[in-house]
Amino acid sequence: MDAYNIIQHLHSGFRYVVLVLLILAIIQSLIGWINKSPYTEGNRKINLFTLISVHTQLLIGIVLYIISPMVRFNSETMKNSTLRYFAVEHWVGMVIAIVLITIGHSKSKKIVLPEVKHKTIALYYLIALLIVVGTLAAGHIPILK
Repeated sequence: MDAYNIIQHLHSGFRYVVLVLLILAIIQSLIGWINKSPYTEGNRKINLFTLISVHTQLLIGIVLYIISPMVRFNSETMKNSTLRYFAVEHWVGMVIAIVLITIGHSKSKKIVLPEVKHKTIALYYLIALLIVVGTLAAGHIPILK
């Protein structure tokens, strides 16, 4: 097995960790926001681990992008929907989602009221999840392969 296949499998498998943490963070934040629950150390850790996992996935993705045979910059790339997806659309959508998660996490750290912390995480992380799912759907990539 070559380096490309190893990194591709790592990137593909690690998405489940990212999705589980992201969904868990959204659910706990929505519950905290609706119930006006205190913002606990457990909430902080799930939100932080979500942030760390998406940044880890980004780093793996950057390595994959650099070594991928799917990413080519020539006149055919933009004409071929699969090549265009991997060269442009996938990473742009994912970077936007990661930026939203990062902003949401950063903003929540500065907020004092627990229900507003929960609301901030819930909204930013939910929008990021919608972008991730939309980007994967646009590339016809099944989320649960």
